[in-house]
Amino acid sequence: MSTEAPAEPAQTPARRLLPLIVPSVVVGVVAALVLLGVSLLAEQLQDVLWETLPDALDVGRYSVLWMMVMLTATGVAVGLVVWKVPGHAGPDPATTGLVDPPLPLRVLPGLLLATVLALAGGVSLGPENPITAANIALAYWLGRKVAPRSPAAVWMMLAAAGTIGALFGTPVAAALIFSEVLAGRPGPGALWDRLLPPLVAGGTGALTMDLLAHPSFNLSLPDYTGPHWGDLLSALVVASVAAVAGMAAVYALPYVHGAFSRLGHPMLAIPVGGLVLGLLGALGGHLTLFKGLDEVKVLAADPEGWSAGRFALMAAVKLAALLVATACGFRGGRIFPAVFAGVALGLCAHALVPQVHPTIGVVCGVLGVLLAVTRQGWISLFTAAVLVSDPAVLPLLVLASVPAWLLVTGRPQMQLHDDGTPIR
Repeated sequence: MSTEAPAEPAQTPARRLLPLIVPSVVVGVVAALVLLGVSLLAEQLQDVLWETLPDALDVGRYSVLWMMVMLTATGVAVGLVVWKVPGHAGPDPATTGLVDPPLPLRVLPGLLLATVLALAGGVSLGPENPITAANIALAYWLGRKVAPRSPAAVWMMLAAAGTIGALFGTPVAAALIFSEVLAGRPGPGALWDRLLPPLVAGGTGALTMDLLAHPSFNLSLPDYTGPHWGDLLSALVVASVAAVAGMAAVYALPYVHGAFSRLGHPMLAIPVGGLVLGLLGALGGHLTLFKGLDEVKVLAADPEGWSAGRFALMAAVKLAALLVATACGFRGGRIFPAVFAGVALGLCAHALVPQVHPTIGVVCGVLGVLLAVTRQGWISLFTAAVLVSDPAVLPLLVLASVPAWLLVTGRPQMQLHDDGTPIR
């Protein structure tokens, strides 16, 4: 008679997923609150730096002098944080992506402080990378306290999904991104089983942000009446040109990063970077400052308001500012500045060739630049599509992504190894 204990029955998918539902909800709420807190603090400081202070000094808010002073001063402030605050505000931002392994908790105060200063000071970077890094670190630390044997990847996934859901105001972005990540990884259960916890975290983060801040990405562009054969040609050309423009910044990153690295100290590299950003702001105008989300709505509200040359200049300046800010050491993300550059390129195409519908130009310009800068197919398609409330653009976007993706795939990414060489 056998004395072996009977094998325990395998857990059903529902029993595996049920314990993750509450942590997913909690992580989603916390991720949204961290994003909202940092954004509100940066907005309050921005009002002081760009309205209250120049008005008190009787200096033009966006005069060349004030832009150069503010960007340089922001570089000094961020340089001090990177130099003196414990943890040095995290790793070199040129070496980080949107979702990275958890950072030590001691890094977070400096990272968040540097992010607030950069956002408020007019640096052309968004909040997504540092906020995602902070939420991953917090979720990992709390998760291991509650469930010490849980895999780190679970908490990373939930925190990133919650942050992405809060950033875009919808869980769809998180689901699309993680479907791309999880498709090539073995794991128990169907793909939807593995997507459910991040989808819950993303949905909770999005709902929290919607209830508290009501974000909107809709640019209120002119109504698109439906696809025509000429629109397909416009979409293919604009997305491809935008991808090439984005790749110019990607290829330049190792060289610009190397130049700033040779300065040898954050109190040199980051203030010099701030000065360069001030000069770029003086060249491109105040709309090319900051992360670009509010500024892009100004462009879209008046597609006929600038010449083709002015739109092209703003796109080039924004890409250069994104490149410099990433290379010199400012903490921030690359998605929102890339969106501004794509919108400017799309409106430039419309100004050059009026037959290019402004809505098609904008969404395909954003698609091409994002494919080059992020190398994330889903997030590029989703971000471009969410700028307009018209499903008629989706077939054109999908087809436009084909030549744009062929131009960028397998080439260097806008992220470096620790030795300064580009990741492919």
